[in-house]
Amino acid sequence: MLLLLAMEAGTARAGDQRAVVELFTSQGCSSCPPADKLMGELAGRRDLVALSYPVDYWDYLGWRDTLASRDNSARQRAYAEARGDRSVYTPQIIVNGPAHVIGSDRAALKRELSRRPSLPVTVDLRMAGDLLEARVDGALPPRRKMATVYFVFVAEPVTVDIGRGENGGRAVTYHHVVRGIRAVGMWEGGPATYRLPKSEMAKMKAGHCAVLVQIEDGGRPGAILGAAIH
Repeated sequence: MLLLLAMEAGTARAGDQRAVVELFTSQGCSSCPPADKLMGELAGRRDLVALSYPVDYWDYLGWRDTLASRDNSARQRAYAEARGDRSVYTPQIIVNGPAHVIGSDRAALKRELSRRPSLPVTVDLRMAGDLLEARVDGALPPRRKMATVYFVFVAEPVTVDIGRGENGGRAVTYHHVVRGIRAVGMWEGGPATYRLPKSEMAKMKAGHCAVLVQIEDGGRPGAILGAAIH
């Protein structure tokens, strides 16, 4: 399975991203390390934007996740509400917003990715002097009037020595951990540019920045139309 995933990697121009893969994980979950390892492979692919969201709702099991945030847990629950189900678990991978698979199931992830064309909206993310600049272009889906543009602050890989709980005694490396998400504007279709000071990355202790162009349904996250990571 690893070979099948690796074969799909390659150079991707801005806008050629095939999918956004969001992993919800926890240091207190014994089933998560295989998914965290898989995320390390996905983070190296240029045709994907791979993001890890450590959640805090397993902290009561004996180990407080050192990377988790309530915002990450809330995003996962909001996805479940948007789908109309209660499928909130770890490890869980969400693909392009609506679909989800078990985060360590390589075959299920490959099948899900194979069903999806490249994201339809182009996003060109660059660092221009002291600015983070995202250029978005394309068309909204029918009957949609706008989508939200998010800047996502992403940490460099970090290895955590887990002292207690289900993974006690293990050292696990986490890749592309989300440190914060900021909505920077609404996109109504066509060419548009969005900017933030580059200093925001230092404030968030981020080594990378990603951009998501995402539809919202009743204030809940929906389909992702475009993405990029720098």
